[in-house]
Amino acid sequence: MFESFIPLLSSPPVMIALIAAIGITLVLFVLAGRGSDANDPLNKLREQSRTQNKPSVELGRRVDTSAVAKRLDKFKSFLEPSSNEEMNEARMQMIQAGYHGRNAVRDFHAVKFIMGVSGLMLGLVYMLVLPPEDGASIMFTVIPVLVPTLIGYYLPIYWVAKRRDERQKQIAGGFPDSLDLLLICTEAGQSMDQSINRVAKELRAGYPALAEEFETVSHQVKAGSDRMKVLKDMGERCGNADIRSFVTVLIQSATYGTSVAEALRVYAAEMRDKRVMLAEEKANVLPTKLTLGTMMFTVPPLLIILIGPSVHGVITMLATADFSL
Repeated sequence: MFESFIPLLSSPPVMIALIAAIGITLVLFVLAGRGSDANDPLNKLREQSRTQNKPSVELGRRVDTSAVAKRLDKFKSFLEPSSNEEMNEARMQMIQAGYHGRNAVRDFHAVKFIMGVSGLMLGLVYMLVLPPEDGASIMFTVIPVLVPTLIGYYLPIYWVAKRRDERQKQIAGGFPDSLDLLLICTEAGQSMDQSINRVAKELRAGYPALAEEFETVSHQVKAGSDRMKVLKDMGERCGNADIRSFVTVLIQSATYGTSVAEALRVYAAEMRDKRVMLAEEKANVLPTKLTLGTMMFTVPPLLIILIGPSVHGVITMLATADFSL
């Protein structure tokens, strides 16, 4: 029994699969104990604001991840981009997708690596269970291994891109409402910082992504950062031109000493008009889409009903006709 099993283990595909399995196990063992970014001050501020005025319940002790972070620094050159420009771009993409952790880029590349190697192992196992026939082309030999590897590698990229698009759509959809709330708060006599904090609480149920951005602005201002710089950073994180224009309006209002409430009123009216224009644009496109769908699902069956019997009669007549002279 063992004599027949040893040649199977010594075959190159099985050896590659075993080496990949050992590598994945080591990587998972290193990453398993990471936990969350417990030492991030911004995350602590978020937790304090969300648990305020609630009974404190001890759910467990936080795990100190400093030792694990030091171990992960050994893989920093492998799991993170080398240049600062690429690193900043990758970090901005992760933030726009809603991943604000300090090691989000590292985790993203680690997941890509793990899923890519897992797809490779899956393809190798498939090749061992169902080996190709003798004389099979290279395409049929490579595709079962290459396809799951590429799917596993690019699936996290697709997930992050999809999550970023959905988050940006949610932010764009809730921004006009946030402007109206800001206008109401400022006209009620609240300061800009108090208004932003209030808007973050009110938007949490309907637009959690936008509420999270306003919470970040509020916490950074409380930490002593410049409000205009923080708002500019918010515009970059959201990737929305309307929010960047809103920040420009606030900067101009603070520079020239005009009323913030008046600037908010004008810009909120413009955003409401823009929302109406977008709704009208979608409504104008809808009849065209309905007409196309109606033609696709109505015209072919109608043609079959009208022309089908005639075509069948012609084919039957030609099949039974005697063309001999």
